Amino acid sequence: MIEKVVFMNMCMISDNKGNVLALDKVGKNYSGTTFPGGHVEAGETFIESVIREVFEETGLTIKNPKLMGIYHWISGDVRNVGFLYRTDEFEGKLISSDEGRVYWISEKDYLKKSLAPGMQHVWQIMHSDVPMECLQTITEEGIIAKIQ
Repeated sequence: MIEKVVFMNMCMISDNKGNVLALDKVGKNYSGTTFPGGHVEAGETFIESVIREVFEETGLTIKNPKLMGIYHWISGDVRNVGFLYRTDEFEGKLISSDEGRVYWISEKDYLKKSLAPGMQHVWQIMHSDVPMECLQTITEEGIIAKIQ
């Protein structure tokens, strides 16, 4: 069976002082503290799309995003595939967008926030020494995550 697929991205940006860039996402379908990112548009490479999305949501231009892993989940008949990047190279002035407020926060305090669904798994992938993958499935019993 062939699946419909939507490609997305997310980037954890570090300031090399123990802080990461947080986005307090506001929206009907997805809200909570997360990292900037979004959908891949037609004709874009995955790297181009994460650079564009981060700029649109934060005002920062990132450089050399490193692919840390893949996070995907099935919603109805669509598989949503998110490419997870990390970087500490950026320039520009931090500006919030319609997506939500962006700000620097210590890594320790980030984990105390009301995280968006699945972000604890994204956090694990972003801090791994090897590329990882997480498939999240929603069941009647709750969310099941398969991490490899």
